[in-house]
Formats: sequence, structure tokens, C-alpha cells
Amino acid sequence: MASATPILQLRNIVKSFGSLNAVDGVSLDIEEGELFTIVGPSGSGKTTLIRLLVGMDSPTSGDILLRGKRINDVPANKRPTCMVFQSLALFPHMSVGENVEYSAKCKGIGKKERRQRAAECLKLSHLPQSYYDKAVTQCSGGERQRVALARALAFNPEILFFDEPLSAIDYRLRKTLEKELKDIQRETGKTFVYITHSLEEAMVMSDRIGVMREGKLAQVGSPATIYTQPENRFVTEFMGEVNSLPVQLADDGRLHCETLDASFEPPAGMPPGFSRGVLIVRPENVAISDGAATEAGDKAIRGELFNEYLLGSRIQYQVRSGAMVFLIEELRADAVTRLPGDKVTLSWQPGDSMVFPE
Repeated sequence: MASATPILQLRNIVKSFGSLNAVDGVSLDIEEGELFTIVGPSGSGKTTLIRLLVGMDSPTSGDILLRGKRINDVPANKRPTCMVFQSLALFPHMSVGENVEYSAKCKGIGKKERRQRAAECLKLSHLPQSYYDKAVTQCSGGERQRVALARALAFNPEILFFDEPLSAIDYRLRKTLEKELKDIQRETGKTFVYITHSLEEAMVMSDRIGVMREGKLAQVGSPATIYTQPENRFVTEFMGEVNSLPVQLADDGRLHCETLDASFEPPAGMPPGFSRGVLIVRPENVAISDGAATEAGDKAIRGELFNEYLLGSRIQYQVRSGAMVFLIEELRADAVTRLPGDKVTLSWQPGDSMVFPE
């Protein structure tokens, strides 16, 4: 997948609005043929960044390189890239086929070739050829998403940019389109750069993820790396539910949680000079057992089951221990029957925890 030179390179990109740096010193290489997703909370700068990449805005400083060529001042309509907007921006007065053909028509391509290209793109986008003459206003939400994708593919861009295109559709259809988009990206070999606020969407679709915070990239990596080896507390908590315990390093080298009056073995690779901070364990890494089990020794936390939530193939438990509330997840097939009020014991392996300083 990787090429000798990344297809898109960002070099210390800054975009300022008055005294605010909406994008603040972002450097990034995107490889040809990868599906790269940018995630982040509202106001993190992800939409501003993609507007710079598409050419809708120009950076205040820094360089954007496409195949090694600086394109800072190249307008959007002169770039070999295409954008699928959240609003889709389809032409309501045109048929499905006319929407798909539009970019080729603007380029002066002949009718026969345009129609052939449109037919290919409709097939790629899982739309039947019978839709060619259908009014786009008569299409469902999912069908309009596919028309927008077919129109972008018909432009034959080197990079396709997506600005939260699936955010306005229902969950079941969104899951279908996520897989279809990933399949299309694999089949065409195109480079996709995707913005979403959905962590699940990012994890399912991406080759790599860039997590943004306050205009900066907090971490870039594969979905597995981002989830299992986060580089800071923000990424850890942003990329999924966690249990966070305030801890301090005790004289015996263990981590003491005053809130629970409990101590824990630290994970390997503690931050240098750590004295106080937070110990984090994801819900799926917490073991739950019934009663006041003793085999876990002082690593265990005793608590009371408060509630449970069925999450398809998984069950999530909410356990209260003193002033703290823990989330625990296990496979439904492995679960035993538990009722609110049951006494339980929680424990985890040191290697399944993460520690970050204050």
C-alpha cells in the first residue's frame, strides 16, 4: 500500500482565525491507497483541516504537498481531489445518472463515455442501472449517499475526502454503508481521507486514525495501536469507555488509590518520574466474580452490582464500590446470571492497565 513518497504531506500547517489557531502546527503523511480517518471532539479543528486539504481554505502558514508538489494556493476545482459533503450537495433537478455524470460533462467528455463511466460508478456504489433515470429527490437517504459517492468516483480523483457523510442516517444503514465504503476503497485502491465524530466508524473503517485535540494531532496510528497503546490520557478516554482511578506511587512501589483504600501493581513502563496521576482500565479488561472472592488478594475491589446493559453479544455491568462506579464488560456467552444488589469482586492484570501523570 505504501508508496516511496506519500501522496499527501502536511508540513507544520497552521490556520488562524484572529488569535485562535484552529489548526496548530499539524504535520502528517498520508500514504497512497490508505483509508485515513480524522476524529476529534467538536471544535478540535478536524473540519478546518479537511477544508484546507480540499482547497476550500488556504493555510496561514505551512505547506500542503500533493505528490511532492506544493498546492497551498491551488483552488479546489483545480485539484485532482473530490469531496463528499455531509449535506451530499446533490443537484435536485437532475436524475441520478445526470448527477453522477456531472463532473465528466464539465470536462467535456462525450456522452457515450460519460454514461459508461456513470454505469461503472453506480455499480461500484451498489446502485442498480435502473436508477440512472430516477429523480434524485425520489431516492432514500441511503440511496442518496450512494449517488454522492458514485458522483465522486466518476470524477476519478486521486484522493476522496469525506466530511461526516454518514452522520444523518440511521444506525443499521450506517453500519452497512461503512462496510460498503471500505470495500469500495479496497476495490478502487483510491486514497480516502475521512472525518467522523463516530469512534466506532473510525475503528471499523480505517487503516490509520489521527486523533485531534485543540488544533493538534494528539496521536496517529492504526486502530489497534490507538486503542491499546494510547500515548496520553486524552486519547485513552476519547477512544472508548474507561475506568479511571486517582492513584499515587507508594513507598513500596505500588499504586495506592486513596478513594478506595486499595493498592495495585503498576503496569510495566511507568512514566518516568511518576508520583501522582490516574490509573486507567478498560471495561473489557476488568474481571468480575461473584461474592467476596479472596484469590485476587489485595488486588481485588469489592462492590455491589447496580445495573446491567445488554449490548448485543456483550453485557456491560455497572458496579458501585464506595464513592466510585466501575464499568465491566464480558461476552454474553460467558456471563452468569447476576442481579442488582449482588456482591461482586473486580480485578485486573497489571498489564491491562495504563497510568498517566496528572
